[in-house]
Amino acid sequence: MNDSSWGTPPPGVGHPGHTGHTGHWDPPVQGFPSPLRAEVPPAPAGYVYEGGAASQTRHMPNVPDSSGGDQDDRDGRADRRPSGGPLPPGAEPPGAPAVPGRRGRAAGRKRAGRDLRAAIGVGLALGATVVLSLFVYKPVFVGVVVVAVVVGLWELTSRLAERKQIRVPLVPLAVGGAAMVVAGYVRGAEGAWVAMSLTALAVLVWRMTDDPREYLRDATAGVFAAFYVPFLATFVTMMLAADDGPWRVLVFLLLTVVSDTGAYAVGWRFGRRKLAPRISPGKTREGLLGAVVFAMAAGALSVHFLIDGGAWWQGLLLGLAVAVSATLGDLGESVIKRDLGIKDMGSLLPGHGGIMDRLDSLLPTAPVVWLLLAVFTGTG
Repeated sequence: MNDSSWGTPPPGVGHPGHTGHTGHWDPPVQGFPSPLRAEVPPAPAGYVYEGGAASQTRHMPNVPDSSGGDQDDRDGRADRRPSGGPLPPGAEPPGAPAVPGRRGRAAGRKRAGRDLRAAIGVGLALGATVVLSLFVYKPVFVGVVVVAVVVGLWELTSRLAERKQIRVPLVPLAVGGAAMVVAGYVRGAEGAWVAMSLTALAVLVWRMTDDPREYLRDATAGVFAAFYVPFLATFVTMMLAADDGPWRVLVFLLLTVVSDTGAYAVGWRFGRRKLAPRISPGKTREGLLGAVVFAMAAGALSVHFLIDGGAWWQGLLLGLAVAVSATLGDLGESVIKRDLGIKDMGSLLPGHGGIMDRLDSLLPTAPVVWLLLAVFTGTG
């Protein structure tokens, strides 16, 4: 929670011309003459003198995130002036008269939360890598999925250890996750379930070799990680195994991206009513409606033209399901990150965060698309 009123000096304290007995000795503010100060009795050694008015304010601790800074650093809301230090260029001293129109112009500008150029560049590079591997040679795309899964597991387990001291064994998770993705491509759903069961068992046994304290907590988190990242990603390679597998995967990726884009565009322009303010304050109901409309339109077109035996009305249903599952996936990871007290899962992708920050809406959408396409046109 970032409350700009916390840590702010009370009215009349610390601005030029104030001479009240508050127990604070504020240095002269640049551009203003040093005001006269009333004498304050010296405080005993080792004791910080605090006045009654100042004791009513509190400072929120800044919680650092995985990218090396705290949320206030990126949002630009934190007070950048050290206690008693000079003001940064362009900043106004406390208590200075407001300049008409300045706040209105600043408030009217929307701030971008990330580096837009970096985000676009990284997104294009990732898209090119996925599309080329998808249509050139299927096993290469399976390898791309394996890499994404292993890196995602590393990010998730690292954040759990840093923020919650949850010790999840990464080795059995990474090995089992890679095997899960390959088994789904080679043996289908049966192979995926067998690999998932063996991975969960390996996590339980591996954790037994460590300190038994908090065993249930760590083992449960390990099984959750195995299901959340590699098992859900296995449905992507199961789609790929069909005769028209590359096109099915392309439709899955396209609808998920279109859903996210529609939610952002409509929510940014028309968003008023919060969708889940306790989980993700930036998401709105209008944004969800935009996701549904965009995804349904893209679904009708893509299923009709790209999927063998697909019909436009099936694309409408698929787009609706994708919009809902992608939104729930985004909210699900927002819950995890809010619980961990971080903004991003990692910093590997400039402008995006970590791999898990890109997989949040894709992972829960994969089984939905696999199931609906299997119902509509068969498993291929």
